[in-house]
Amino acid sequence: MSNETGGELDLQAILKKAEQQTDFPDVPLDEFTPPTYEEWKEACIALLKGAPFEKKMYTKTYEGITFDPMYFRKDTEDILPKDSFPGMDDFLRGAQPSGYLGKPWGIAQVCDETMPAENNELLRHEQEKGSTIYHIKLDRASLMAQDVRQAAAPGDEGVSVTTLDDMHILLSGLQLDKYPLYLYAGESALPMLSLLAGTLKASGQDWGKIQGVAGADPLGELAANGKNSKSLDELYREMFQCAQWAIAHAPGLKTIFVRSDVYSRGGANDVQEAAYTLATAVAYLRALLERGLSIDDAAGQIMFGFSMGANFFLQIAKLRALRPLWAQIVEAFGGSKEAQRMHIHARPALFFKTVYDPYVNMLRNTTEIFSGVVGGVDSFESSPFDEPIRKGDEFSRRIARNVQIILQEEFGLLQPIDPAGGSWAVETLTKQMKEKVWAEFQVIEGKGGMLKALQESYPQGEIAAVLAARFKASETRKDRIVGNNMYPNMTEKLLDPRPEDMAENKKKRIAQVEAYLADIDEAFKTEKLTALKAGSENLVDLAIAAAQAGATSAEIAEGVAAGKESELVTAIAPHRWSERFEKLRQLTEDYKAQHHDNVKIFLANMGPIPQHKARADFTTGFLQVGAFEVLTNNGFSTVEEAAQAARASGADAVVICSTDATYPEIVPELAPKLHEVLPEATVFLAGAAPKDLLDTYNQAGIDEYISVKANCYKILQLLQQKKGMIA
Repeated sequence: MSNETGGELDLQAILKKAEQQTDFPDVPLDEFTPPTYEEWKEACIALLKGAPFEKKMYTKTYEGITFDPMYFRKDTEDILPKDSFPGMDDFLRGAQPSGYLGKPWGIAQVCDETMPAENNELLRHEQEKGSTIYHIKLDRASLMAQDVRQAAAPGDEGVSVTTLDDMHILLSGLQLDKYPLYLYAGESALPMLSLLAGTLKASGQDWGKIQGVAGADPLGELAANGKNSKSLDELYREMFQCAQWAIAHAPGLKTIFVRSDVYSRGGANDVQEAAYTLATAVAYLRALLERGLSIDDAAGQIMFGFSMGANFFLQIAKLRALRPLWAQIVEAFGGSKEAQRMHIHARPALFFKTVYDPYVNMLRNTTEIFSGVVGGVDSFESSPFDEPIRKGDEFSRRIARNVQIILQEEFGLLQPIDPAGGSWAVETLTKQMKEKVWAEFQVIEGKGGMLKALQESYPQGEIAAVLAARFKASETRKDRIVGNNMYPNMTEKLLDPRPEDMAENKKKRIAQVEAYLADIDEAFKTEKLTALKAGSENLVDLAIAAAQAGATSAEIAEGVAAGKESELVTAIAPHRWSERFEKLRQLTEDYKAQHHDNVKIFLANMGPIPQHKARADFTTGFLQVGAFEVLTNNGFSTVEEAAQAARASGADAVVICSTDATYPEIVPELAPKLHEVLPEATVFLAGAAPKDLLDTYNQAGIDEYISVKANCYKILQLLQQKKGMIA
């Protein structure tokens, strides 16, 4: 004990002495000669061993931006934010002057249990374990203000909410005067806002103390579903009424939640995601201004939600570019400096998450949170790693939540302020993103705004083109999806999707709703709904009164006088970058389970192990992406031995594996023999044939080539078709 104490005192004395020292000796560095860029480039070219420098060292992105191998101050001198400070000017360097030192980013873990009571427990549990925002996720029926009694799948993606009683149970015991509440409400905030406000009023809570968002995104829902339940004109009227009510009664609550999810999940690049989301927000500004709201009030009602994708530095640049662009837009409308401040919530992009090898999603999510924090988000929801498969459980939710807590408390990411500021690379990328996002935003504006653009199917077509490019890059494995098109785990067992019993969910929920409605005075409820339908002003107050009288969310949504029917557009379908490889592998596994058979590929490894091992290993990994059975061996000394072993294997395909130097001798002799002993088999060559030997190899009987440039997806699909897995 005394030794430990003495050691601690010694350490304290050393630290104190070090703090007092102000004189430091000069350390000459003249023994090191700073290399020039040309010298560095020459060294790189030597290491590339003939590969083209421009092709290997410059990285092109889906946004049309090229990453340089190195960035220099002389090239970025004019764009460095020397006179700009966080929380000031155009907010490039952050929305708050003190960054996260004064207020850490909000930890907004999604709570999505089906039953209101269970989700209430989850909300309280998340807060107790470190979440700083109550984040409620509704199921699809609730998002569409559909009565659970008519819902097809209650609880499919979140909590089921139909009545005031459901909302009361959901919010019971929450410290809403201390922690913000996030609730995305779908095409209109009115039904959920009325249930929320009615619940708070009934429990005697002060509306003025609630913070957060109960927000709508009607254009986002239109893009995702192809139509809404009402026209945008009617939904904008409801949006205006909700905003007006919140400004008067709950100034800390935003009622518009502009989310980029529909574009991100469709496969959009970061420029498209940012530009289309900004264009959507501008459409809302115009709608609110036309109906009488001031620009400061309108801008203050908007929260943005963005997805953090796989390209780390572009995500930082995207967020840093968005804040100045939004400030520029609001300023153009005449908004004050405070109104120009953008509130950004973010989440990991679901597009980049996988079903196979899902634990890698933890790593993906972590880098995406990191990029969001460096970029300056106001709040973040870290998704459970099993999100593509099922709702999270205690383990996956704990991991997701704790990543944020660790980044705050152990990694020290609450400081410095604007850590990317001054980075030659990030400042360059930020400038490029600003220019490209603004140009794409202007294209949308030139078409008459986001609605007109969607009706023309312009965003849909642009996103589809990027999605196709992403799929093509994954087919050739230029984009590597760990555990899917690269490095598959052949012993992996898929996570249990734990499907919910929707019939049982519906039965329970109907019982809960009908038990509550049994005590409702129908005449009084009808009176309040009639008043709502007749009302043109104070819609939220009328909707709150209807909710307190027992009206369901569906009755409130239907009770507002409707005008024209919804606009129709081509919906942007959700995707994930790994979905086609997952489907391909699942097809193999289903076939194996049903027929107790699989595609068998025999490796005709020629020569000793050092001669064939590199290509045999590459080929094995290539074919196991399809979950095929690869028959390996230690090599054959003669063509005849290889052919006979192939015959005995009864394989569906054979891959000749050796070196480029030995192929001219081996292939012309072995390929015909393989076709002779296995007439139905496909014969591959591991590696790409030189141009001068391509005809020779093809004529000898090589059907296809397995190399780094090969289309992995199409080759695996071809083998499935020949096996009869694909009709």
